[in-house]
Amino acid sequence: MADMNTLQKRINHQFDDTGLLELSLVHASRATPNRGSSSNERLEFLGDRVLGVIIAEMLYSCFPEEEEGALSRRFTALVRRETLHKVALNLDLGHFLSMSQSESYSGGRANPAILADACEALIGALFMDGGYIVARDFIETNWVPLLEDNAAPPKDAKTALQEWSQGNDLGLPVYSVLENTGPSHAPVFRIAVTVNGLTEQAAEGTSKRRAEQAAAAKMLEHIAVTDPRKFITGKV
Repeated sequence: MADMNTLQKRINHQFDDTGLLELSLVHASRATPNRGSSSNERLEFLGDRVLGVIIAEMLYSCFPEEEEGALSRRFTALVRRETLHKVALNLDLGHFLSMSQSESYSGGRANPAILADACEALIGALFMDGGYIVARDFIETNWVPLLEDNAAPPKDAKTALQEWSQGNDLGLPVYSVLENTGPSHAPVFRIAVTVNGLTEQAAEGTSKRRAEQAAAAKMLEHIAVTDPRKFITGKV
């Protein structure tokens, strides 16, 4: 594993228990449970919850005039995988990951999902080692610039598609599950979205919500490509 001192300087925290930091960067491909070696999945679970609470607190304080709906859209944008991936890239977390050779050779160190999970696990490790204030300092340092980049609350793809569809008198988009595969602990949903007069679009996700968002995003892309004029006149 790469030098942890470099990463500790980068995140501005010196761990009392460096084992927590190292564990936060162990991908499942490197873990050997039967030999007592774990992965970062438990810390990822914790970090996800810590991130949610701190981002919610930040938004509540930063936008005292905004309604719950606007705060929710900001929250979704800041805790989603794409944002975690961006933070992980800024920290060069891929360089510090511990994973199997096969995973590394197949591009694991640049895999957005792996990097996002490691970022959540790092937050969990910071919380366990230094408590709420340390975790909050890390999140504020890395998330406030992202928050400031978007003055207006963002619209998620489903909301944007719904507003466009209704704004063009096409009614509500309709979502349907095409397929549900994978084991119970790692399901994959394939969901289609239809809008009157447009070609059905489908996408996959690890939950129904993520698959619906991905399908809505594909539909918006389809509209923009096939009829840019119509897209511009909508209310997205």
